[in-house]
Amino acid sequence: MKSLKKQRRIQIIALATVALVGSTALIGYAMRDGINYFRSPSQVMETPPEPTETFRIGGLVEEGTLQRGQGEAVRFSVTDGGASVPVTYVGVLPDLFEENQGMVGTGRYVNGVFEASEILAKHDETYMPKEVVDALKEQGVYREGDS
Repeated sequence: MKSLKKQRRIQIIALATVALVGSTALIGYAMRDGINYFRSPSQVMETPPEPTETFRIGGLVEEGTLQRGQGEAVRFSVTDGGASVPVTYVGVLPDLFEENQGMVGTGRYVNGVFEASEILAKHDETYMPKEVVDALKEQGVYREGDS
């Protein structure tokens, strides 16, 4: 009788383990396209990612680089004070997007240009994403009073 209970307990534990591993694998598989790693411009220039890799880049829109093209096409450079990466974007920019302001873009780095599929700007006059602040502090550009 005891061995039957013990065997049943082992079966339940084994089934629970298989279910846990299976659900973890399914969650990881489902999220593979939803995870975008953040990189600063310096990191992108040091180790350029593959053209197929989607990631986020953040920093300050470099002064004097914002160029509006035909329609909704925009070109600018994003910098963290240590390096600058050219960015292209086709779409409507956020209202608070301007030079010398923080931004985060999602896209791919192809042939030396970050091709953004999404651009986010700070949402008020004092906010800057934590990743951008950390990257700017690392380069010695960020000061606490900066917005």
